[in-house]
Amino acid sequence: MYNKELITEYLNAIYQNIRTAIQSIEDIMPKIQDDKLKKEIASEEDKYLALEKECELFAKAEKIDGIKDNNWFEKARLWGSINMSTMTDKTTRHIAELMLIGTFMGYLTCIKDQSDHKDLSKELDEILATLKTLERKNIENLIPFLV
Repeated sequence: MYNKELITEYLNAIYQNIRTAIQSIEDIMPKIQDDKLKKEIASEEDKYLALEKECELFAKAEKIDGIKDNNWFEKARLWGSINMSTMTDKTTRHIAELMLIGTFMGYLTCIKDQSDHKDLSKELDEILATLKTLERKNIENLIPFLV
C-alpha cells in the first residue's frame, strides 16, 4: 500500500471513532433526564464535532476524497444497543455507565490506531492525541455520575 492509501486508512480510523462517539451521543441524549449529565454530554459532543471538522479539513488539504463514516450496519447496531439498554433503565447512573463503556472502547481504539499507524502523519497523530486526551477526560468527568 502506498503512503496516501495508508494515510487515508489512518484518517478513516480516527474519523470513524469520532463518528461513533457523536452518533452515540445523538442516540442517547433524548433519554437523559439529569440536567448535569445532559450538560456534560453536550459539552463532549461539541469537542467531538470540532475533531470531526479537523478530520474533514485534513482530508480536504490532502485531497482525500470521501472519508468514510461507519457503515449502516454499525450505525443500526449502535442505535439498537442504546435503545434496548435504555428501554427499562433510563437512570442517570445507567446512562453514564453506557457512555463510560463506549468512551473507554473509543480510548482503546485510539491506542490501537496509534500503534498501527506509527510515523505515518504528524498531523493525524496530533488529532489522535487530542481525541485520546478527550476520551480520558470524558472518562474522568463521567465517573462521578455513577455514584
